[in-house]
Amino acid sequence: MTKHAAERYALVAAGAVIVALTVGAFWLSYAHLAEVAGKHGLGGSPVRQWAWPATLDAFIVAGELLMLRAGLRRVTDGWAIALTATGSVGSIALNVAGVSSTDNAGTVPLLDYVVAAVPPTAALLAFGVLMRQIHQLVDQPAGHPAPVSERPAGMPTTASTETPESPARVSENKPRGGRPAKAPVEELAEIGRTALAEHGKLSRSLLRKAVKERDLTIGSARQTEVMDILRPEIEAGAGAGPDSG
Repeated sequence: MTKHAAERYALVAAGAVIVALTVGAFWLSYAHLAEVAGKHGLGGSPVRQWAWPATLDAFIVAGELLMLRAGLRRVTDGWAIALTATGSVGSIALNVAGVSSTDNAGTVPLLDYVVAAVPPTAALLAFGVLMRQIHQLVDQPAGHPAPVSERPAGMPTTASTETPESPARVSENKPRGGRPAKAPVEELAEIGRTALAEHGKLSRSLLRKAVKERDLTIGSARQTEVMDILRPEIEAGAGAGPDSG
């Protein structure tokens, strides 16, 4: 079993437990609120008694569904959070208040409050865990691509790990249409040196022509710079004064 398969099975199992916990806790909370409603004015109508908790718990269901939708869309829904919080806090408070108001004894055991508060609290926490898992799934990149440094040994890296050429290198190695590319002064000096060897002399016009034949460009300032670099060689080749071009 692969790691991703194990994670998937664990997530499915956890989701099933969370759903079962949410349903059970919600039912216990709903039934207790129905009992409270029956002891406070709705005992004569079982239908109304069991419908009354829905006026509170429906806020929880609606808020949770809207939060689920917002999580799938990677947004935050303030209204959904407010609905869920209002319904959950109200359910916990009424479950606990129902214990103290329906007991005829002078004191109420603390455990009675805990029993009443656990189901709605558990339902709220279970939903929070479920939403966290959904957010993790939504934020996880598709395909689980492994970083280059973490690829298993032996995996070919010729095509997938080659570093793309930089735009500057691409522009130098691959001719493009339109205006010819510029060249560094070292390359221009070498072009001028080659032209000097071919013609026995070098002028600005010869330098410009040689550069143009290489599909390159050279400006006036760069011409002057190259001619200054090559001037000793030009004078030595001509055996005379400075170039007159």
